[in-house]
Amino acid sequence: MTTPTRTAVTTQVYRVYIKATPEAIWAAITQPEWTARYGYTGLVEYDLRPGGAYRVRPTEAFLAGARAKGNELPDVIIEGEVLEADPPRKLVTTFHMLMDPRVAAEAFTRITHEIRQGQDGVCSLTLTHELDGAPALAAIVSGAFEDQGAGGGHAWVLSDLKTLLETGKSFAN
Repeated sequence: MTTPTRTAVTTQVYRVYIKATPEAIWAAITQPEWTARYGYTGLVEYDLRPGGAYRVRPTEAFLAGARAKGNELPDVIIEGEVLEADPPRKLVTTFHMLMDPRVAAEAFTRITHEIRQGQDGVCSLTLTHELDGAPALAAIVSGAFEDQGAGGGHAWVLSDLKTLLETGKSFAN
C-alpha cells in the first residue's frame, strides 16, 4: 500500500499603493540608505544581475535592540541571490533568513517585488513571497509574532515604506 504525499506551496501576497514614482519605490527597496530608514532597518546589498548576491546586514540600532533582548545576530541576517532585476519594475530574489537557527535551517524561499505605474502618480507595489519548505519563516513574515515584539511582517514593512515615501517619516519617527 502506498501513502499519497502532498507538497504544499505556501505563497503570501501583499500589495500597497504608494503616491511615488516607480524609481523612488525601486530605490527604497534596493538602496541601503533607504532600507535603513523603514521596517526592520536592514542595510541591503544587491548585485542587480541574475546570479548576483543579495544580503541584508543589521544596522547598529537593530543590533542594539536584539542585544537588549538577549539575542546576538550574525553579520548577515538575510542572504539570497538575484534571479531577475528589471529596474524599476520587477525584482526577484531568493531569501534565506539567518537570525534564528530554526529559520536558518529551512529552505531558501523566493520573493518577487512588482512595481506598476498607476494613475495620478500612484503606483502599486506587490510583494509575493513563495514560502514552500519554510513554515517558521512563513509565520514570521505573516506577522504572526507581532504581539511578541517580532514586528508585523511584510504588511508592516510595506506600510512603513509607503509612509516613509509619502511623508518623509517612518513609523519610528
